[in-house]
Amino acid sequence: MYKASDKICELMSHEEDAIQIISRFGLEMGVGEQTIEQVCASHGVHTPTFLAIVNYKVFKQRALPADIDVPTLQRYLHNAHTYFLDFRLPRLRRSLIEAIIPADPSTKIPGLILRCYDEFVEEIRTHIEHENAGMFEKHEHDDERITSKLTEIKNLIIKYYPSPSAPNQSPITYLLISVMSDLWHTEQDFADHCAIEDDILRPALDKCRKSKFERQKNILPEVEELSEREKDVLIQVVRGLSNKEIAEVLCISMHTVVSHRKHITRKLNIHSTAGLTVYAIVNKLVDLNSLE
Repeated sequence: MYKASDKICELMSHEEDAIQIISRFGLEMGVGEQTIEQVCASHGVHTPTFLAIVNYKVFKQRALPADIDVPTLQRYLHNAHTYFLDFRLPRLRRSLIEAIIPADPSTKIPGLILRCYDEFVEEIRTHIEHENAGMFEKHEHDDERITSKLTEIKNLIIKYYPSPSAPNQSPITYLLISVMSDLWHTEQDFADHCAIEDDILRPALDKCRKSKFERQKNILPEVEELSEREKDVLIQVVRGLSNKEIAEVLCISMHTVVSHRKHITRKLNIHSTAGLTVYAIVNKLVDLNSLE
């Protein structure tokens, strides 16, 4: 497991996926001997969130940090979206064209392979636009359907692509092998991207929503229960009696009446007679028809 105190250069040197992770967090090369925490701090990246992604990718560690930062995680995923749509997929399409077009012109297989690839890209574009709109809800079989299209493209090339007329060790053959490797890595990269959404982002969002709900619930003022004597005083207040009249009716002192009225106001956070009247009616302390 990588820790905040580990040197980030060692992470980048030993882990194949580290360069992609670092770029998607907006980090750069030239890190020297700095630790992961130092580099993250200098770029405004939340270190526990960075480590959550790194350790998930490298060790499949799914334990969600207690203080994961959802905005940082969303920025990471949006940067990954930009990478897929603006760089990796267009570049892979150009490589695919370069590798398969030299096939026998009479066959339609290269065109069908390219059409299948374009359908795959549109699937990813729709998936990403949906997420960029803030809708990260899980759609069953959505990710599997997208990655299965890449598997289909690989199988079309492996099973049906016509062998080039050039010798086996020609540059065309090398290009095709390179494209197959790129297809494989793109499939794995996108599958990992979807897994991060499912196993880290969505649980973090759920936790954030739950925490927000708890905070909102906790800040709502609790209405203290009125004592029976306070209810008696409230009823007389609602009926329009003065403090002196209430004291006479309830056989208590004026001072006690004033004290009860202060407690009623504090507990209910209601300061007007009209508001107290509504409270008394709603809580069935008085009958609306009995009020003048």
